[in-house]
Amino acid sequence: MITLYRWTAANNSGQWTAAPDLPDKCPVPEGDVWWIDLDSPTPEEDAKILERVLALHALTVEDITKPRREPGDGQHLPKVEEFDDYLFVIVNPLGDPPTADETATEVTAGSTQLSAVLTRQLLVTHHYRPLTAVTRVRDFLARHGHQAKRGPDYLFHLILDGMVDDYAPEIDRLTERLVEIETGLFEHPSPKMLAEIIRLKRRVVTFRKTLILEREVLARLIRGEFELVDDREMAYYRNVYDHLVRYTELTEGAREMVSDLMQTHLAANANKLNGIMKAMAMVSTVILPMSLVASIYGMNFENMPELKWESGYYFALVAMGVVAAGFVGLFYWKRWF
Repeated sequence: MITLYRWTAANNSGQWTAAPDLPDKCPVPEGDVWWIDLDSPTPEEDAKILERVLALHALTVEDITKPRREPGDGQHLPKVEEFDDYLFVIVNPLGDPPTADETATEVTAGSTQLSAVLTRQLLVTHHYRPLTAVTRVRDFLARHGHQAKRGPDYLFHLILDGMVDDYAPEIDRLTERLVEIETGLFEHPSPKMLAEIIRLKRRVVTFRKTLILEREVLARLIRGEFELVDDREMAYYRNVYDHLVRYTELTEGAREMVSDLMQTHLAANANKLNGIMKAMAMVSTVILPMSLVASIYGMNFENMPELKWESGYYFALVAMGVVAAGFVGLFYWKRWF
């Protein structure tokens, strides 16, 4: 779907237009600011906007459409490139919030791709999944349309700021879950818990890689390296960069915590195994002397009432079964399985 936000300098206001009829290589009127948002576009809509209206470089189009062309290859990593007449940026925001059938830990960084093209008067955003950061900026413009006159670089900063803020609750949830695992690790270490630690480790690694690359993108944007990012907007980009630095440090701490938890899990399992071996050694110490006496003297005494008992054999089988079941129940109760 293609939507266009057109801010006009004449009346200092803007409005959204769905499915706009844009001519090939359409120029933005002098003084106006446009934002074209492509939300889950079709291949025909991609070709219309990216190739005919904007006439982007073939490599840029290839990077933007990568999620559709190579769905099994994942998203393109964050990057920023400057061309003769536009600035091209890719970032990896969070995916959609979890549904009722998912846990909050299923949302991962880098699960989708947001591509942006900036010129002096035009911002183009492209994504194949709905993004809360884009929706919030659209709502912001509905209330404060006059802010669009500050230019595409300011609008893009708002999107980046919302995208980075979305990381905070996910990192908090991830950290809280790690603390919960740490609390119960010594009491009930289990293969299921180890599998969750490994899954969380993969999530932390993905978060860390995404945040580091996006931090590098922001670092280039705030250095004055690109003419299309105005000097007055750099302070806002620096604010986004500071948030990324803080979240990267939190993710680094989570990564160290996951590594410590894996080591702790191994230590807890070893400690649990030691307890099991100690209990088994005590049982063996008690039973072995009785087995020794029985093996030397045998059970061939004449004064054994059970020798004449017709049900003795079956009673012995039942007794062995009860003892075996009792030990198995004990092992389950002790969580030794």
